[in-house]
Amino acid sequence: MEVRYVPDPDRFCRMTTQEVRDAFLITSLFKSDAVEMIYCDVDRVIVGSAVPSQKPLTLGASRELRAEFFCQRRELGVLNIGRSGTVAVDDQLYKMANLDCLYIGRGSKQIIFSSDNPAQPAKFYLLSYPAHKEYPTAHIQIDRANPVHLGSVEQANKRTIYQCIHPKVAPSCQLVMGFTVLDPGCVWNTMPPHTHERRMEVYLYFNISDAARVFHLMGKPNETRHIVTADSQAIISPSWSIHSGVGTAAYTFCWGMGGENQDFDDMDHLTMDDIR
Repeated sequence: MEVRYVPDPDRFCRMTTQEVRDAFLITSLFKSDAVEMIYCDVDRVIVGSAVPSQKPLTLGASRELRAEFFCQRRELGVLNIGRSGTVAVDDQLYKMANLDCLYIGRGSKQIIFSSDNPAQPAKFYLLSYPAHKEYPTAHIQIDRANPVHLGSVEQANKRTIYQCIHPKVAPSCQLVMGFTVLDPGCVWNTMPPHTHERRMEVYLYFNISDAARVFHLMGKPNETRHIVTADSQAIISPSWSIHSGVGTAAYTFCWGMGGENQDFDDMDHLTMDDIR
């Protein structure tokens, strides 16, 4: 498991492009037949992936957790961005289609990932936070998610937010998770931006063609930087940072938050005059 320590905002504004990328961008996800995990000191989030191609993959507890099993003191969100597969949680099987989400509660001991077709594997994105209470495992298919429609074609930001692990859909301890789909021809997300002083957030960008990119904007409102991201790459966004993006074409991204509360609308809104 890789361990990362995120720079504070004072150091951030003096960092080079490569230093910013090394600190906040995750490019190592979705390797075939491997479980990849990155542990970050911000709210003790773990970002990971599991791509079972030739064999099922078991989620173990690495030594950094000092736990008997991964979810001994944690909860876990899983989003399948690949082809169909299965997640087994303590002998209960969950068939996972593309864009299906799964919440796995604290206390779940055995978690195994598999694909229906080794040649076209499932790609499971993993996001985990510490949990102080148990909630039941829940399978959230896209028709069960809570859709929120925002933006307009005129502003090039028409999009649908699918709230999956959310108090309105599936209760959890602190994890809130879902994904956003931009309409064709729309490229902007969340502009003007906002911050979440009471939560940190992780973005996974996907459904991006090889020739396309997303420019992820981050930093304090008066000291912004950008990170150029490609398909299946993730960004760690600390609570003090804005988080907005613009693509060279429409894209999809998974957002996941953890922190002090689960109020999705608990944002510190900014205006265009605040941005530098």
